[in-house]
Amino acid sequence: MSFHVVIPARYGSSRLPGKPLLSIAGKPMVAHVYERALQSGASDVVVATDDERIQAVMRDLGAPVVMTRSDHPSGTDRLQEVAAHFGWADDEIVVNVQGDEPLIPPAVINQVADNLRQADAAGIATLAEPLENAEQLFNPNIVKLVRDHDGHAMYFSRAPMPWARDAFARNRAELPPEAVSLYLRHLGIYAYRVGFLHDYVSWPPALIEQVEALEQLRALYRGVRIHVDIADVALPPGVDTAEDLERVRRLLEASGA
Repeated sequence: MSFHVVIPARYGSSRLPGKPLLSIAGKPMVAHVYERALQSGASDVVVATDDERIQAVMRDLGAPVVMTRSDHPSGTDRLQEVAAHFGWADDEIVVNVQGDEPLIPPAVINQVADNLRQADAAGIATLAEPLENAEQLFNPNIVKLVRDHDGHAMYFSRAPMPWARDAFARNRAELPPEAVSLYLRHLGIYAYRVGFLHDYVSWPPALIEQVEALEQLRALYRGVRIHVDIADVALPPGVDTAEDLERVRRLLEASGA
């Protein structure tokens, strides 16, 4: 199974400026992501950035780097520029691995690529995991989803869904035991067919995408199928805050990575 991995890495971050280059166990964060992606079955791994500092650091480490435009509205648009740069064919698969996922297991990269290859009707594949409790369900920072009988996404939302009308009328402190399998948390790893990427950038943002602030809703709005599987292994949280950074530093320093 052949596929590409692209790691979008932006220097700007409102909470952690210069996030991809922050040091973890003696290496820049994005270098950890790159090394883990190399352990997957990808035919190649490319870093996509609009910042010369990231370009210089990663090239010194031997990583292929593509300098992309600075005005991309989303990571999906940045991936499309990389695919066009290399001239990848429409039926090739690209996995988007975020540059702030220094603990990402290579197995989930392989899984999402393999899922898309097997899902002929889908333009995108992604992963989910079961929600653990009602607090997660009601947290707008955690994206929820529902699937159809073929494992394709019906909708993604920051709102609680599906809404258990009778159960939540009685108690919102726990997930309804009879429907607990329905409650899924979206994990932010995607595999795309290159042809879809070229279509995506030609479409204007959908209103529902803007309202929910979820770019994958543009695809659903256009009728593109998104295959969703349950992750085979747990996907550790990424680095969004200073607290996340310190947690990851402790984990990787303890492991000697």
